[in-house]
Amino acid sequence: MLRILKDFSLSAFVAGFVAVLIGFASSVAIVFQAAQAAGADSSIIVSWIMALGLGMGATCFFLSLWYRSPVITAWSTPGAALLATSLGTISYSEAIGVFVFAGILTLLTGISGLFDKVMRLVPLPLACAMLAGVLFKFGLSIFDSMMSDVFLVGIMLMTYLVSKRLLPRYAVLFVLVAGIAFVLARSDGNLMSDVPFSLGAFVWVWPEWNISALIGIGIPLYIVTMTSQNIPGVAVMRSSSYQTPVSPLISWTGFTSIILAPLGGFAFNLAAITAAICSGDECHKDPKRRYIAGLSAGVFYWLAGLAGTSVVAIFSIFPVTMIAALAGIALLGTIGMNLKNAMADDSNREAALITFLVTVSGVSFGGVASAFWGILFGVICLLISNIKFK
Repeated sequence: MLRILKDFSLSAFVAGFVAVLIGFASSVAIVFQAAQAAGADSSIIVSWIMALGLGMGATCFFLSLWYRSPVITAWSTPGAALLATSLGTISYSEAIGVFVFAGILTLLTGISGLFDKVMRLVPLPLACAMLAGVLFKFGLSIFDSMMSDVFLVGIMLMTYLVSKRLLPRYAVLFVLVAGIAFVLARSDGNLMSDVPFSLGAFVWVWPEWNISALIGIGIPLYIVTMTSQNIPGVAVMRSSSYQTPVSPLISWTGFTSIILAPLGGFAFNLAAITAAICSGDECHKDPKRRYIAGLSAGVFYWLAGLAGTSVVAIFSIFPVTMIAALAGIALLGTIGMNLKNAMADDSNREAALITFLVTVSGVSFGGVASAFWGILFGVICLLISNIKFK
C-alpha cells in the first residue's frame, strides 16, 4: 500500500477513468445486442454488465499490481459483434457453453506459451505499424466528430493543445473536464434526472453443449478475440517497452472467461485502445508508475459492474461525438510515437508501411480482422526483402 501511495499520480488515475469511460461508452451497445441475440432478458443483460465489470476490474487491478505495468483488459468488442449476428439459432444455455469453450481455448493458448513465442518473432517496427493502423481511425474520429459538433469538439481540441504546452501531464484531464462542462452547460439541466440509481444482481445459467455451436461460433469467437484484441494488446505493451510476459496474461483472461461465462462474461482479452491511453507519456512520464492507471481502471470497472444499468445510463448521456473526440485526442501521442517507431528504420520501412496500410484498410479474410493480416503481410514483405539473390 505504501508503494502504491508513493507511485500514485492524478494523471495516471485519470487515465484509468478515461479508459473505462471510453471502453464502456464506445461499445456497450454492441454487448446489449449480443445479449439480446442470445435471448437474454433485462435481468440477464444487467448480469452481463456486472460480470464483465467484475472480470475486467479484477484482471486490470491484480495483473497491473503483480507485474507493475499497466495491464488493461477489456471485453471482446469484435467478439460481441460476432455473437450479435450468430446466436439467434441456439438457446441461451448453449450460448453459455460457447463462451466457456472459447475461454478454454484461450486458456490453453496461454498455458502452451505458443502465443507469446509467435509475438516475439514479430519485429517491433511491424508491431508499431499495426498498432498505429488500429488506432488511426480514432485520430480521424476527432475531425469526423467536429463535422457533427464543431463547438464541442473544437473546445476539446483547443483545450488539449493549450494544456499540452502548459501542463502536458494533465492534458487529457482538462479535455475531459472541458467536454463535460460544455455538455452540461448546453443541456436543459435535467441531464441526470432520468438515470436510475440501483444495484443489479447476478444471474447464473449452467452451460449446455451444442457441438455445431461450439465449432461454428466458439472457434470464430476465439479467433477474432485473439487476432483483433490480443495481438494489438501485446503490440501496445511492446511499443511502450513493457516486456510483461504474455502467456500468463492470456491464461488469466481465458480463466476469467471460463469462471464468469455462466454470469454473462462472454470473453475477456488484452485491451488495445484503452491500454494505449494508460501506457503512454500522457499517463505519466515515468513508465514504472503507469501501473497506477491499471489499478485505477480496475477500480472503476468494479464500480461500473456493481452499478450495472445505472453506469450504462450515465455513460449514455454523453454525446457520441464527445466520446469519439475524447478517445482520439487521448491517443494522439500514441499514434505519433508508433508511426515514428514504425518508419524510423530504413530496412523495415516498406514492410512497416504495408503493415500499416493493410491494418488501416480494415480488410478481413475468413472473418479474421485486419490487424492479423497486416502483421502477416508485413512479415512476408520483410522475408522477401531479406532474400539474397546471387
